[in-house]
Amino acid sequence: MTISVIARIEVSTYRVPITTPVMTSFGAMANRPAVFVRLIDSDGAFGWGEIFANWPAAGAEHRARLLMEDIADLVIGFQAETASDLFHHLMTKTHIRALQCGEWGPFAQVIAGLDTALHDLFARRDGVSLARHLNREAATSVPAYASGIHIGAASTMVPMVRKLGYQAMKVKIGFDAGADIKLLRDLCATRPQGERLFTDANQAWTLEEALAFVDRAGELGLDWLEEPIRADMPGEQWTELAKASCIPLAAGENITGFDSFDTAIASGNFGFIQPDVAKWGGVTGCYRIGKAILAGSRTYCPHFLGGGIGLIASGHLLAAAGGNGLLEVDVNANPLRDAFFPEGMCKGGRFELSDAPGMGFEALPESLLQYRTLDLVRS
Repeated sequence: MTISVIARIEVSTYRVPITTPVMTSFGAMANRPAVFVRLIDSDGAFGWGEIFANWPAAGAEHRARLLMEDIADLVIGFQAETASDLFHHLMTKTHIRALQCGEWGPFAQVIAGLDTALHDLFARRDGVSLARHLNREAATSVPAYASGIHIGAASTMVPMVRKLGYQAMKVKIGFDAGADIKLLRDLCATRPQGERLFTDANQAWTLEEALAFVDRAGELGLDWLEEPIRADMPGEQWTELAKASCIPLAAGENITGFDSFDTAIASGNFGFIQPDVAKWGGVTGCYRIGKAILAGSRTYCPHFLGGGIGLIASGHLLAAAGGNGLLEVDVNANPLRDAFFPEGMCKGGRFELSDAPGMGFEALPESLLQYRTLDLVRS
């Protein structure tokens, strides 16, 4: 068995100005951020990961400094026999640090990015793709759906994504219930046979408001309703909504921890469960949960709305886990993602995986340098 001794950490943050904010029901993203991390071991092997940075607005630089100033001492010199060793080590060793400051999310997000990077390192060292490192029988492509579409812009964006070959898409709602319903009806009236339409309310409503929505939207044939109420509402509220809704419910990007995911799977409330590789768990957590979702007769659909590394990792995770889930592909312009795919992200509605070692790229695209805001190294 080859032990990997982590010798160096590199982390860089990026921000891309945008003219049209990315809108959700709880706020707007005024720019597109990303945090990319690279681990290098004592033999020179390396791997890439991505750390969640969409929220809060100042999150990207904070996550990078949190890594280097509060977590790096637990990483440098760590000896990993398996790709998951660092995840378990850090979840234990950072618990009191996260408890002391109450920043459970940021610590978990940094650990997720480091875990992905170590999995990428191990897969590269073994000469196989990340998906094949997890499952030697992994598929070479996965179905994808177009995401990030504001319901108010659907009339112009949906025809565009149809031309790109997507046969499934997700629109963001939760802004104005009456207007949302009208726009959804208009969209459904032009939907080709077989096209799937998902909706995401981003935790916009109370239980009563969500119940009113599913009552009015039930006849539209929507394929899922994502996070209609707050993710931390009592399970009884989710159960009541699930029983009342003929639209399958989806959630997962704001669930953290194995126990919480196991509870969500066992509840039967969700047809689709969506862990985020950059937000909690990294490859270790999301692969385990992905397989548990399938074992629980639910559908595993990775959540992701960030840069290129996290999207690639999500595709490899879905390919390795299997099932009939779809990969989320944000169709809003984002150079921090698009630069990794010079020939386009998807073909015919499918996301193709590279069979090169790891995640299939050696270095960050040079075009990203103009957007870099911070570059830190620890060895």
